[in-house]
Amino acid sequence: MAHDRLFGLDESDYEETETSLTRRRKIEHIEICLAEDVQCRRSTMFEDIDLVHNALPEIDKSKIDLTSNFFGLRASAPLVIAGMTGGHPKALSINERLATAAEELGLPIGVGSQRAALEDPSLVDTYKVVRENAPSVPLIANIGATHVDLAVDAVSMIEADILAVHLNPLQEAVQPEGECNSEGVLENIAAIVDSVDVPVIVKETGAGISSDVASSLEEIGVDGVDVGGVGGTSWAAVEYFRALKDDDDVKAQLGLQFWDWGIPTALSIIMVLDSTELDVIATGGVRTGLDIAKALSLGAIAAGVAHPLLRPATFGSSLDVVVELERMLEGLRVAMYLTGCSSVTDFSSRQLIIKGRLVEALQSLDIDYKKVAGGT
Repeated sequence: MAHDRLFGLDESDYEETETSLTRRRKIEHIEICLAEDVQCRRSTMFEDIDLVHNALPEIDKSKIDLTSNFFGLRASAPLVIAGMTGGHPKALSINERLATAAEELGLPIGVGSQRAALEDPSLVDTYKVVRENAPSVPLIANIGATHVDLAVDAVSMIEADILAVHLNPLQEAVQPEGECNSEGVLENIAAIVDSVDVPVIVKETGAGISSDVASSLEEIGVDGVDVGGVGGTSWAAVEYFRALKDDDDVKAQLGLQFWDWGIPTALSIIMVLDSTELDVIATGGVRTGLDIAKALSLGAIAAGVAHPLLRPATFGSSLDVVVELERMLEGLRVAMYLTGCSSVTDFSSRQLIIKGRLVEALQSLDIDYKKVAGGT
């Protein structure tokens, strides 16, 4: 059964223009993520990684330093509030609460795709509210790879420190109004890299990034990737519920068929770092501080979280968002204490136990799992 509306639509949402369809899609995505179970049924593969317990950590937990380097900028912890929304009037309060929490905790934060505001200036405030409420933290702008001419404006709109270029071929393939022409995307990203004076990262939206894709991105000068792997929100699932609402049986069946398509988050991190020197953000099913610790142990510079923050940011307050983030950060501190890590950079020298399906996947890809597990 299709989702129920959580937000009333504005009069302009009913207009049949490209701009109004974009903003309507923005709010529908939020509603579906809140009302339906759109999580992947496959896992992140973090469960196939164990950190080695240290019974003599020889550190004081209260002195653990979570400070991290985030693309040359200081972050109070290696945790990113991943881009979720913007582009609809009702998204403004969500972004305001997320940004207030980011500023309080000193965490990097991203915004959702800025296409809607670049098409309709009346929606700019739904994105600018993030910088207004988070003036001192790293802020990540967000555009699609086809919008080369919009890159500079997207950065300046929110005074961003970093630009993310999102890739979502799976979502486009199953979306009722999806666009499936990916010719020239790599060339477009190269042009975006050349056009802006901030670091550029490329982010997937739930299907992961492979070794070959990461290598191609490194060659054109991208600074890092957000793997956006399998294990969290499935955008094929989100589009399945939209297709049901529109009585589009073909697209609904595609959403079901490709619900779990892609590369699990842990595997994607390893694939990218095995083939490149890119900085990696781990998103896709990150739900606990232990997940963050495992991502850092694999070599990621930070982990990102979105879905667990959506409900408190929509129906609660910035304090509710802070509570959820603090829960994750405390889990990270405990994992660091139990492995003897006094700073986040210490994870690189800690041995891991790699097992199960992750080992099988690495072996099939001819990646040395013992090297991944070894520590230095």
